[in-house]
Amino acid sequence: MLKHANPNLSREDMALLLREHGITPTHQRIEIAHTLFSRCEHLSADQIMASVNLRHSETSKATVYNTLKLFLEKGLIREVIVDPSKVFYDPNTAPHHHFFNVESGELTDIEADAMQISGLPELPQGMVADSVDIIVRIRPSHSGGLHA
Repeated sequence: MLKHANPNLSREDMALLLREHGITPTHQRIEIAHTLFSRCEHLSADQIMASVNLRHSETSKATVYNTLKLFLEKGLIREVIVDPSKVFYDPNTAPHHHFFNVESGELTDIEADAMQISGLPELPQGMVADSVDIIVRIRPSHSGGLHA
């Protein structure tokens, strides 16, 4: 499994990655995977579609969303929901957290070992913790906020 984006990945690498996850590598799936895994950034579905359509304008919004859903189901990417209107897709599936710049809209990684969580609330009976995702919302200090 890839943990970080790599700009040197070929489309053949993407086809192999998809096959390893039980996904039939169609042309459009390969292009979407290449967009996700060759860049060192978190992308929205619209950004992915725009990037894919720079090379091949036949990819529809429905195809992008359906492919992202498939990639999520197969554990190839993770979804980072900053708020209901801002969803990013992250090819780094290793445990980590995020900074979200509320002014620029940029999402960046925080290594998991850079944060400590001292405890979780008691879980409902019969439940186990699956993961903990922390989003730290930031803004430039000149724009006000909690500690301007």
